[in-house]
Amino acid sequence: MIMAQYPECPDRGDRRERRHRAVTVRTPATSANLGPGFDSLGLALTLHDTVEARITASGLSVEVSGEGAGEVPRGEDHLVVRAMRAYFAAAGGQPPGIALRCQNAIPHGYGLGSSASAIVAGLLAAHALAGPHGPAAEGGQQTPDLLALATSLEGHPDNVAACLKGGLTIAWTGGHATPAVRCARLEPLPGLVPVLCVPDAPLATAAARAVLPAQVRHADAAANAARTALLVTALTSDPGLLLDATEDYLHQRYRAVAMPETADLLGRLRAAGVPAVVSGAGPAVLALTLDAPQGSAPGPDTVESVAAGTSAQWQVSRLAVDRRGAVVARGGA
Repeated sequence: MIMAQYPECPDRGDRRERRHRAVTVRTPATSANLGPGFDSLGLALTLHDTVEARITASGLSVEVSGEGAGEVPRGEDHLVVRAMRAYFAAAGGQPPGIALRCQNAIPHGYGLGSSASAIVAGLLAAHALAGPHGPAAEGGQQTPDLLALATSLEGHPDNVAACLKGGLTIAWTGGHATPAVRCARLEPLPGLVPVLCVPDAPLATAAARAVLPAQVRHADAAANAARTALLVTALTSDPGLLLDATEDYLHQRYRAVAMPETADLLGRLRAAGVPAVVSGAGPAVLALTLDAPQGSAPGPDTVESVAAGTSAQWQVSRLAVDRRGAVVARGGA
């Protein structure tokens, strides 16, 4: 019964070939918050996971290489599988079998959107595999809203929006009249060079959120709103504002107790004039530099020098902004 929901072919051999045809999804790492934009701003980065997915006659097969290999589950609890199941359920039915090959480059537990990457990969793979003759086409159901479904799985929209759209995104949930999750995509400045600093040990997002207070001062909320608006301007038109614009009042100072090495590096970078933030929930640090610094503004070399002068070990990488977002291609990787 479920098999009939997938593309039919003139003969049994061709049907089998289509059933086993693969799609490949490449998803970028993302850095959320960017300082003051708590749970709303996201930036896509040129560090990618790749997932090859196909529909099979039966069962579930999951292969993982790279980051998380030997650690992440390889059954129904695998996040890509969960996302695919969620899409197929929303679209009208499950396939007979799924096979996955995951090549991971995004570190897990460092505030770089690894879970958002997996969720987006699973949703886009399921969407591509269902196709125009899939469950959404039968029974008159609509194609699921990918951003809303991704947000329901992730818990907040900042990382999944940037992963889907690329560039700089602002994500929000509508009011009572329009409760859907929405996002706006903006084009970051050309020449922006995000420099990523990754420590040795990860930190669970739940642990980073657990130290946040239930309430904040009205003055801090107001200051953060101003900085968030300023940050959008700084990232799209006026990089001279980046240091002021990345000042946060809502979450980074509270998280310092859970990640002291991160707080130390962040303080050193900002004291050196580098617009640096905790990447997502941490413990990675993201510095927003320019390939051609204006005047005496510090560039990527300063980040590397400051990180080398701390007592901790940091893996420092110069990246770029991923301006495409998640990409789907037919066939294997």
